[in-house]
Amino acid sequence: MLQKIGDKLQGQRWLAMSMLGILTLVFAAWGAYGIVDFTMGTGNYAAKVNGEEVSANEVNRAWQEEQPQYLRLFNGEISPAQRELLQNRLLDSFVRNAAVLQHATSLGYKVSDAQIRSAYESEPAFQVDGKFNAQAAIARLAQAGISPVAFDAEQRRSLLMNQLAGTVAGTDFLTPAEVARLAQLQDEQRELRFALLTPQQFGAGPAPEAAQVEAWYREHSAQYLTTESVKLAYAVLSATASAASLQVTEAQLRERYEKNKDRYVEPERRQARHILLTVDKDNGDAQVKAQAEALYQQATSGKDFAELAKAHSKDPGSAPQGGELGFADRTAYVPEFAAALFALKAGEVSKPVKTQYGYHLIQLEAIQPGTSQSFEQARADIEQLVRHELAADRFGEQQEQLQQRIERGSGAFEELVKSFGLTAGVVEAYNRGTGGGELVNNPALNDAVFSDKVLNQGQVGGPVPLGEDRLVVFHVLDHKPAAPKPLTEVREAVVAELIRQRGAEAAAKAADAALARLNAGESFDKVIGDLKLKSDAARFVGRTDAGLPVQVRGAVFAANRPAAGKPVSQRVKLDEGGVALVQVTGVRTAPAGDTEQLKAQRFQAELRRAGTQETDAYMAELVRTAKVKKNLKVFQ
Repeated sequence: MLQKIGDKLQGQRWLAMSMLGILTLVFAAWGAYGIVDFTMGTGNYAAKVNGEEVSANEVNRAWQEEQPQYLRLFNGEISPAQRELLQNRLLDSFVRNAAVLQHATSLGYKVSDAQIRSAYESEPAFQVDGKFNAQAAIARLAQAGISPVAFDAEQRRSLLMNQLAGTVAGTDFLTPAEVARLAQLQDEQRELRFALLTPQQFGAGPAPEAAQVEAWYREHSAQYLTTESVKLAYAVLSATASAASLQVTEAQLRERYEKNKDRYVEPERRQARHILLTVDKDNGDAQVKAQAEALYQQATSGKDFAELAKAHSKDPGSAPQGGELGFADRTAYVPEFAAALFALKAGEVSKPVKTQYGYHLIQLEAIQPGTSQSFEQARADIEQLVRHELAADRFGEQQEQLQQRIERGSGAFEELVKSFGLTAGVVEAYNRGTGGGELVNNPALNDAVFSDKVLNQGQVGGPVPLGEDRLVVFHVLDHKPAAPKPLTEVREAVVAELIRQRGAEAAAKAADAALARLNAGESFDKVIGDLKLKSDAARFVGRTDAGLPVQVRGAVFAANRPAAGKPVSQRVKLDEGGVALVQVTGVRTAPAGDTEQLKAQRFQAELRRAGTQETDAYMAELVRTAKVKKNLKVFQ
C-alpha cells in the first residue's frame, strides 16, 4: 500500500540519507536542533566549547520546545528559580554534546550511510503498528519542523557520539572480588519495624475558615486548571474510500487474470490414513521394515486399516483417529510420502514407504479433483485486489501532494478539502492530551494540534497518519487555554488539600518527637503505642521487597548498619505528606542460590551498570577539561 511513498522516499536524496530521529522530545534532551551553528559570522552564540560555537538560535529553539512539558509538570507556572535551573541544564547538555562530538571526531569515529538508514527504519516515531511507515516518517519530520539538512546532520552526530559511548562502556570490567561483593550487597537483608503516620490520622480539627480557603486558592489556582482545548476542523483522506470511487475497466481485470491464472487453480486434494513405524535404538531399520511389511499383508488381507493404525502407529497426532490425515494437496507432505499417496487409487494401501520419519503404510480414502476458476468466477476477487492496489498508489500520491501544499502554505483548509475530496468534520472540544471525537489516543496528532505552527500561527496541520490507510489534516477554529477553575467548583478539593496539609504537618511533628524518644532508648512498641499506631513484628526484607513503601526501602538500605545491638531509627517522608517511623535492628546476607545462568545474568547486569557509570564519568571529564565559555544571557 505504501510502495508509492517508498519509491518517492528513495528518490529524495535528503530524506533517504536522513535516517534516525527521536524527534522533538528526545531531540531536546540531546541538544536536538544542531549543536553547531554553521551560519558563520553572526557572532550569536550560546556557548563556546574549545573555540567552537553553540548556536544561540538552536538553544533557544530547544527551550521553546521544552517549555510546554515543564509547564505541565509545574502545573502551568515556572518560578524564576526553576526557569534558571532548567535553562542552565539545557545549555549544559549542548555543551556536553559539543565536547563529546569533538572528541569522537578527533578519534576518527565515522558513521556510514547504511548505519543511518538502519537506525531510521527502526525509529519508533516512524512506525505504525510496529512497522516502518514511510508516510509516518515524512509526516513526523514536517510536524517537528526540522529542516532536511539539520535532520541529517543531527542523526550523524547522535550516532557518532553513541559509538564513542559504546566503546567506553565496552572497556569496563569487574574483578571476581568486586562481583562477589556486589552480589553480597544485593542479597543483603535488613531486619526492621515501621509504622506509618498519615495526614488522615493527624488531620482532625475544625474545617478551614473561608478566608483561609480563598487565600490558599488565590496562591495555588494554577493547580486547578481547566483542560486546554481547541475547536478543531479536520479532514480525513482514506485509501478505502478512494478504492470505492476508482474506475476499474474490464480490460484491466482480464489482463490481471491472464497474468495470474495459476492463482485461480485449486490443486487435487486427497484424503488419506497412514500408519507410522519409527526407527530408534531399540528397533533397527530392518526390524521396522519387516514389521511394516507384515502390517501391509494384514491391511491387504481384509484387516481394518483404522484399527491397525490405532494399535501400531507411532504418530501421536493421527493414531487415536485411526491414522486419519484429512484432505490435503501434494505440497502438504514430504516428497516420498506424496509420491506414494498420489500414485494410489481410492481404497488402495501402499507398500511400506520410507521417509525421514520412519516407515509408512498409506491408505487412500477419497480424491477431490483439482478445479480452476474461470474469469467470471474470479472477477470479484480480482476487482477487489486491483482496486486496493490502485487506491494504495493514489493514496500515496495524494499524501505527498497534501504534504507539499501544506509545507508551501499554498491552500486554505477548505481548499484542501475540496481539491482532494477529503471527508471533513469538526471536533467541538479537542483536549490536550486526550483528543476528542474520533481523533482520540493519538500522541502524534495531539503534539501537532498544539504545536506553535498550528495553534499560534494559524497554519494547516498534518498530514498525520491514523493507521495504515488513513491520514488527517486539520485547522484550529478556536482555542481555549487552560484557565483556573472558579473557587465554587473546586472549593471541596481546596478544603481537602488544606486539611491534608494540616495533617501532614501534625504527622511530621509527631514523627520528630517519636524519633527523639527512640534515639533516647525507648522501645519501639512503647513509642508507637503512645501514638495509637500499629506495627507488624520485626522481619527481614530485601532490597526489592515489594511489601515496603519505596521511600522506606530506599532509606533502610541507605542507612548505617546497626552495631552492637543498637538499633538505627529513622523518620522517612512519604508521598502525600505521610511519614514513616522506621527502626532497623539487624543485618544478614541471604543465600543467593543462583544457578550458573543467573550468576552470568547478574554479572552482565553489573557490568552494564558499571559501564554506564564509566561512560558518564568519561563524558564529564571531557567537559571538565574543555575550554567552555557560556553566554548566560542567551535566554533573555
